[in-house]
Amino acid sequence: MNTVLRTELRDRTAVLTLDRPGQLNAIGSETASRLKQALADIRANDDVRALVITGAGRAFSAGADLGEIESFTTPGQFRDFVGRLTEAFALLEDFPKPSVAAVHGFAFGGGLELALACDLRVAERGTRLGLPEMKLGVLPGAGGTQRLPRLLPPAIAKQMILTGEPIDAERAHALGLVNELAEPGGALKTAEALAAKLTAGAPLALAAGKRLIDYGLGMDLEAAIAYERETVAVLFCTEDRTEGLKAFRERRPGDFRGV
Repeated sequence: MNTVLRTELRDRTAVLTLDRPGQLNAIGSETASRLKQALADIRANDDVRALVITGAGRAFSAGADLGEIESFTTPGQFRDFVGRLTEAFALLEDFPKPSVAAVHGFAFGGGLELALACDLRVAERGTRLGLPEMKLGVLPGAGGTQRLPRLLPPAIAKQMILTGEPIDAERAHALGLVNELAEPGGALKTAEALAAKLTAGAPLALAAGKRLIDYGLGMDLEAAIAYERETVAVLFCTEDRTEGLKAFRERRPGDFRGV
């Protein structure tokens, strides 16, 4: 039975796999619902410190489920559909545990929007990334027009969105959209290695670091620095901070417990 989204626990990393290879991992309402439930389960599991999102088969994701979309007869139905995807991706973006997208083949439309909601992205060489909605007479509706210009120079994002033309992983890496390049077949392994580096960090500091960067970008510099000051002051009182200093002095990895 096709589960749409599979979750596996590997050490301190949860690997979420889009599991509709016959449909090129098209993302529909059920996928969005399963993603929300998976995030809730992972949030409650203190043993999990990071997550990796990948796709089964020959591609990360072809985008939103056109079969589901074609069944809609009113703008309201499409608005609700987009809302379900947007809500799931927003939960991923705001998730306290860091996430890494492991992209191969191609990530188009809603598939790229899912990857954009992750904190970091790994892509295999030759992978294509794009938002082709313009070619269908519409626009990205699950965060693409807003997240992409925050991760790329706005003129490059405009070109991708307004022409619908993709870029390859090599250019995405040069532009900073992709954090690490992997050889063909190596995206998941590279993403898991990156996630392992994240899981070595203190959970409270990881969550706070995500908030500082994401929220701080929406503040003026003075307010953001004040927010930073208060955040690190709170972290100073944690047991993990004490353990981190002790581990540094003893020249060993920290045994962080999220307290």
